[in-house]
Amino acid sequence: MKLYYSLTIAFVVLVLDLATKYWVEARLLYGQPIPVTSFFNLSLAYNPGAAFSFLSDASGWQRWLLSGIALITSIVIIFLLHKHATSKLFCLALSLVLGGALGNLWDRITLGHVIDFLDFYIGNYHWPAFNIADSAIFVGAVLLIYDSFQSKNP
Repeated sequence: MKLYYSLTIAFVVLVLDLATKYWVEARLLYGQPIPVTSFFNLSLAYNPGAAFSFLSDASGWQRWLLSGIALITSIVIIFLLHKHATSKLFCLALSLVLGGALGNLWDRITLGHVIDFLDFYIGNYHWPAFNIADSAIFVGAVLLIYDSFQSKNP
């Protein structure tokens, strides 16, 4: 996959992520869930930490640590996209991860937290809220795992 296509996919994920976060912040009140189905709400939440609110109670240093990790990861991913351009599934997966990482990086740098709004639940058990960027990272990670099990002919 040409680097241009990979970066375009990442850019589309980034734009979708930022657009949905902008829409959610403009329309929802913080912490006020809007039921969509019997197992899903839209609910504006802010996460200053990492996945599953890891480090969310820290004093603020996590913003820069997590931003640095996302920036370094993004640079490495771009290098890998260039180096492994012949592996389409691998590049697609990395493109999704890159777009998601950049979406959450933008939030961290500009806001100091990540905007989350997708709230899935069963009964009274709620998964941690997440966003489009997190979804792209998850799908990309699943595709990377799948790709790692595919036979490679040298």
